[in-house]
Amino acid sequence: MVPSRNMWMEWGNVWRHWRRISHSDSRFGEVAELVSVCWLDIAGSINSGLLSKKTWYTAYIVFKLASGAYGLNAPPQKVSISLGTYSSDSFITLQQDDDDDDDEEEDEKGKRKLRDDGWMEIELGDFYNDEGDKGDVSIRLSQCEALHFKHGLLIEGLEFRPKI
Repeated sequence: MVPSRNMWMEWGNVWRHWRRISHSDSRFGEVAELVSVCWLDIAGSINSGLLSKKTWYTAYIVFKLASGAYGLNAPPQKVSISLGTYSSDSFITLQQDDDDDDDEEEDEKGKRKLRDDGWMEIELGDFYNDEGDKGDVSIRLSQCEALHFKHGLLIEGLEFRPKI
């Protein structure tokens, strides 16, 4: 897992937009907390050499929503994944509307799923790590089209798991 400490966030060092807080549920002891932004733009990467060669991987964002979180439901957030010459784009929604039925949708790609450790995860996409020498696997999550305020996202990190 790539911890939020090693991720880039637009306005990430400005306390009124993002802050680092300790969190007892985090394996890293601290997480990134979204205080208030009108556009969301975060990124993270991992060196492909650290991953198993000739293996399909799925990337996930691991997060929680604070009480009173808002602005993360619509429009959806764009996810871009790249490795070498490969790139893919998709869309996710970090915060479902109150009328969404999470039980029926939690197995669908791009839907929130509660993990055993109490955090939520959303599948961001898949990629193939051929020889492990193509540089970094880069992930970017952004929503910069609708400039309404967003608040209450806690990010533990990005997780990369072999696809089953």
